[in-house]
Amino acid sequence: MPLISTGDITHGARTGATGVGAFNVVQIEHAQAIAGGAEAAGLPVILQVSENTARYHGSLEPIGLASLAVARAAGVPVAVHLDHAVSAGLVREAVQLGFTSVMFDASALPYADNVAATREITAYCHDHGVWVEAELGEIGGKDGAHAPGVRTDPDEARAFVEATAVDALAVAVGSSHAMLTRDAVLDFALISRLRDAVGVPLVLHGSSGVGDAGLAAAIGAGMTKVNISTHLNKLFTRAVRAYLDTHTEAADPRAYLGPARDAVAAEVARLLGVLARPGR
Repeated sequence: MPLISTGDITHGARTGATGVGAFNVVQIEHAQAIAGGAEAAGLPVILQVSENTARYHGSLEPIGLASLAVARAAGVPVAVHLDHAVSAGLVREAVQLGFTSVMFDASALPYADNVAATREITAYCHDHGVWVEAELGEIGGKDGAHAPGVRTDPDEARAFVEATAVDALAVAVGSSHAMLTRDAVLDFALISRLRDAVGVPLVLHGSSGVGDAGLAAAIGAGMTKVNISTHLNKLFTRAVRAYLDTHTEAADPRAYLGPARDAVAAEVARLLGVLARPGR
């Protein structure tokens, strides 16, 4: 299947008042699991590669090209997205590799500098047909700029989107990155106010900390793109640990990575169902 744009997937979800899952790739097994889960669910999905993951692999190219290959081979629409890039150079590399979207994160900068940097990235990406997500209002749980308890102001969000021309906006509404428990309390009224204030899809970061009911309610309130990473990594690690605990002499990584991949695929399929049918 030809590579699809993140913008096309997200637009379709927003038009249908549903959500779309965006899951982070750490290694090729994650990409395969996410695409396999989407095929099992019969639903589109977004593969995300973060700047941290690119650094882990030495550069973006190895894991980026692998993710693009997995996406093109999938039997359902799969997009490939650069997540949480703070480097303009990495954004340009992703565009040249064939990523259909990027998330540029200049939220650590003062507001005016965030606007200026994001506007420049957006202009570059739009010149190359690439969709842009940005962030305003820090998401709790990250070091530095991302302070717990921060909430995005709807008026500032509207002004930011107008000033930068971004295609989607990540907002702070009560979730936190890297949560190990699914008990975050979201501000659904704020989500609705943000939906009414801006004319672009809203993105929920830190969704690993949100339970199924909260995810469904967030979609109902106006959220579109839902980013999940830590939750899947927990399942992946749990499956590897369970295998090695019972196969102490195991030496072939395929023996324990395979079950981990299967566990993630099953959860991706389940979560996509939750996001695609929030009111049912």
